[in-house]
Amino acid sequence: MEVAVEETETNKLINPIIKGKLKPYVRKIDTEAYYAEEFLKDLGKSGLLESNDFNNSEVLEREMLIAEETSKTCMTTGFNLWCHLASLTYLRNCDNDYLKRELLPSLEKGDFLGGTGLSNPMKYFANLEPLHLKAERTKGGYTISGNLPSVSNLKHDHWFGVIALNQDKEIMAFVPCDANGLTLKEKANYIGVNGSATYACKFDNVFIPDDWIISFEAKTFVENVRSTFVLYQIPLGLGVIAASVQSMKKAPNKQDGVNKFLSIQPEEIEQEYLQLKQRVTSILERNELKADWEEILQLRLDVDKLTIKAVHGDMLHYGGAAYLQKSNPSRRLREAYFLLNLTPTEKHLEKLLS
Repeated sequence: MEVAVEETETNKLINPIIKGKLKPYVRKIDTEAYYAEEFLKDLGKSGLLESNDFNNSEVLEREMLIAEETSKTCMTTGFNLWCHLASLTYLRNCDNDYLKRELLPSLEKGDFLGGTGLSNPMKYFANLEPLHLKAERTKGGYTISGNLPSVSNLKHDHWFGVIALNQDKEIMAFVPCDANGLTLKEKANYIGVNGSATYACKFDNVFIPDDWIISFEAKTFVENVRSTFVLYQIPLGLGVIAASVQSMKKAPNKQDGVNKFLSIQPEEIEQEYLQLKQRVTSILERNELKADWEEILQLRLDVDKLTIKAVHGDMLHYGGAAYLQKSNPSRRLREAYFLLNLTPTEKHLEKLLS
């Protein structure tokens, strides 16, 4: 490259999966809303997502690398992976023995995949939105009603995390997509990331047994896992930045080398990328994620800003060729704008850091 990547054991495992199960489908993902489920499940089957025998920092480092390498090829699928990693985070950190014993091992092995319905709750806890789901206590669990406008990485056999208000406190649950009373309606009218398996979710008295409860104190639970939740988003941008640097360096040197007069140059973006990577390394080495919450938010915001700068530069370096609908620079441009609107969005980040 270009943007150098050390050949690790993780790279050796993931590179063949990306080459065989993701790269051939990138255009189909972008233009036909193809969902790269087989790729995501193969990550689990390869053992790349197992957490036994690893400490928290080691798990984060490995899975963030996987997310970045995936996003270099396709950030839509990198986003799907983030959804799955978020669901893994919930189960790894909960106190529910049933979820940890019966579901977590299969989730890590890719037997089925997970999503996260926490966009609305994250905004709710920041006083930006009301909570969309309501829970009523009943024998052996809760019934949940309400609507979530967009939840990604879903399919009939997948599960996802939700938070609902029960009287004056919030509960968090892990819900299967085939639960009785739950209706999914596909959403695929976006300018990008239509291969993200995104659905509107309508809950009509969906019964949630206590075995599916992640936490009876959702606000406290979210405060404990939110740093990991956001940290896993950072490699989505890093992957797009690295791919854009590669692309700019390979851009056709036409019109007497006029690209050298552009204000955005790949070497500049590359140096800023490496600085962001070092900040990630420092956070992982300290392994004090809860205490580093504001630093992680600032890092996510800085990654967003460099991602937009990188894809803008890539569009300019490729010129007219980038404006073809199926070009890689235009795909990355659309993916980047999605990243800026992924909860916490850029304006949400700015509010939290103000």
